[in-house]
Amino acid sequence: MLESDHQGRVGGMSTAMADRREPDGIVLTEAQKKSRRRRSIAIALALGALVVLFFAVTLVKGPIVLNRPL
Repeated sequence: MLESDHQGRVGGMSTAMADRREPDGIVLTEAQKKSRRRRSIAIALALGALVVLFFAVTLVKGPIVLNRPL
């Protein structure tokens, strides 16, 4: 964490300059953000379909699932 001195400086530069820093890391374009959102939605739908499939198979098998040797 950066500490400020009594003159409002942070890490050797004024607080105004510290606020104007460029964002760290990779900045995505709008097309990349859109693509990421579509991919996330597709993964969520696939996962939801898998949950529904497992639930349906469990219902079809019925109580036989619980009758097994221990």
